[in-house]
Amino acid sequence: MGEMIRMTMDDGAEIAVYHAQPEGERRGGLVLIQEIFGVTDHIRELCDEYAAAGYEVLAPALFDREHPGFESDYSGPQFERAVELARQLHPFEQSLKDAQTCIDALKGANGSGGPVFITGYCYGGSVAWRMAQTSPDLAAASCYYGSLVPTQFAEQAPQCATIAHFGRFDAGIPMEGVEALITREHPTAQIFVYEAGHGFNSDRRKDYHEPSAELARERTLMLFRACGG
Repeated sequence: MGEMIRMTMDDGAEIAVYHAQPEGERRGGLVLIQEIFGVTDHIRELCDEYAAAGYEVLAPALFDREHPGFESDYSGPQFERAVELARQLHPFEQSLKDAQTCIDALKGANGSGGPVFITGYCYGGSVAWRMAQTSPDLAAASCYYGSLVPTQFAEQAPQCATIAHFGRFDAGIPMEGVEALITREHPTAQIFVYEAGHGFNSDRRKDYHEPSAELARERTLMLFRACGG
């Protein structure tokens, strides 16, 4: 089980970060980026699962500056607040900077912390993909149903080995955009499409699809191990 710690980001802000220590031999570091709903119990469970697989995990609470301790359900007023935070109040670029701060912490001095990976879900999937494009410090990335991936960030190839996961029946991410992303044939990226909807990895959501979630996790761990983890 991990714990919430405090970390100072590049702008001097101190935010909460969920930190999970690896079980057994440390395979490397992993930055895990939240959905718009915050570092929820689901996100913390994911961190613990990756820690059980041998990764030291950091999951920054990205919206702590605007709404400390924010956690939301998937509907109702909290959902509306989550959308407001992600789309209006919190700069996307700050999420990238916070992710880089966590990467630096896991990398350690002179790379002594070993390889560092990133994964993210929904909002975090877009952050993870963009970090794979812009950060030179990542060994690999796994990006789950990030809506900005096939739109704003489709043109540039990731710098590291990257996989992206999309649901064929995701009403918020049209397949036309995903198919266009696939046709770009970025040499560092592989795009997977699952017979599922949005949020298929979360057993708290109505679109949870266990076979797809298990396959995506298997592919993610295989990628990380192939890239030094």
